[in-house]
Amino acid sequence: MTTMPITPITPTTRLLTDRVSLGYGDRTVVREVSVEIPDGKVTVVVGPNACGKSTLLKGLARLVRPHGGSVLLDGEEIHRRPTKEVARVLGLLPQNPIAPDGVAVADLVGRGRHPHQGVFTRWSAEDRAAVQEAMVLTDTYALADRAVDELSGGQRQRVWIAMALAQGTDLLLLDEPTTYLDVAHQVEMLDLLAELNARRGTTIVMVLHDLNLSARYADHLVALHDGTVAAEGTPREVVTEEVVRTVFGLDNRVIEDPVSHTPLVVPVGRHRPHRTPTTDPHQENR
Repeated sequence: MTTMPITPITPTTRLLTDRVSLGYGDRTVVREVSVEIPDGKVTVVVGPNACGKSTLLKGLARLVRPHGGSVLLDGEEIHRRPTKEVARVLGLLPQNPIAPDGVAVADLVGRGRHPHQGVFTRWSAEDRAAVQEAMVLTDTYALADRAVDELSGGQRQRVWIAMALAQGTDLLLLDEPTTYLDVAHQVEMLDLLAELNARRGTTIVMVLHDLNLSARYADHLVALHDGTVAAEGTPREVVTEEVVRTVFGLDNRVIEDPVSHTPLVVPVGRHRPHRTPTTDPHQENR
């Protein structure tokens, strides 16, 4: 009996999944998904609730072991690599991280250096420089001595991102980093991540709920539906009326965002007021 030689996968990106299935216990949430995360770009995973977005991100971050298939980091299965080795390459900001009571901003950011330290390794000049750079980039340096639990929601999110950046990783995964932030802080947070990507070339993967913000800030979009990839590509390729209707079950119109010139989804809805358009801006106030 002759056996055909197995051709190994030659990855074109540092982080990818190959027909990966993920879940919890006997329940499969993500089914045979193959995605390649473009290096040096911002990738956003979108989709309705319970479609597998956070589970896919956890699989990419080595927090959930595959039921089948594989997650590859630099050509190796991520679960076969030591935890500390992965942490030097890949940073993760999970949903709703909790800081120890009373911990100062500088101390929390400094914990991002743990993957680079051994049991007897002293705090080095390189560690101090990495922490300072991360705090400067995230505009948190002035908060260094403040307790994290005294900060606003937007400030806390910037501190957590600073901690992830202090790891010095080229890959950064974020699970719903704009949750619980008002719209001004959401834009501030996404602007920060876009600047980090532009200035440092950091590969960013994040889960977002807001489709319009996703289209504005992403280079690459992955739309999940019922645990599988429904669409993948640039925002213009993914954010179409047909895809939005299929993935979200939403009747919609897609127009051009007048600010970013990216796709903008306008929900149609069943109940909407009928107003006569007017060219007089003062008429409505009479």
